[in-house]
Amino acid sequence: MMRDTKTKFVREFPINASAKLLYPYLSSASGLAQWFCDDVKIDEDKVYNFIWDGRSHFAEMTSIRTNRSVRFNFLDDNKSHVSDPAYIDLSIESSELTQELFLRIVDYTEEEDHEELEELWDNLVQNLREKVGG
Repeated sequence: MMRDTKTKFVREFPINASAKLLYPYLSSASGLAQWFCDDVKIDEDKVYNFIWDGRSHFAEMTSIRTNRSVRFNFLDDNKSHVSDPAYIDLSIESSELTQELFLRIVDYTEEEDHEELEELWDNLVQNLREKVGG
């Protein structure tokens, strides 16, 4: 049996913005490029190319719920599916009690250092908050 080396990182970040305002930053190439990575390109097969530090990371949007959530499953360097893909799930949750909005992030990744992931997402969400004014 193969050992699964992936880590599932789950965090909720309070965000001071409406779901309608927040959603394009999670689902569109131009929105994602403003806070999540250096650039995003989408090819004719609807494969997303997330670019960090000049390196391409290919992903497919496998789930989309307007103004609610998106999920990107990462592909290999040949844009092929893998059996246990890394993925990022971004969902907009609201508290029934306080009506406060949260961005819930599930990052299923090969990065094993929890502190590094924590720091990475803190910084990313800080970027996002600056863009949406929240």
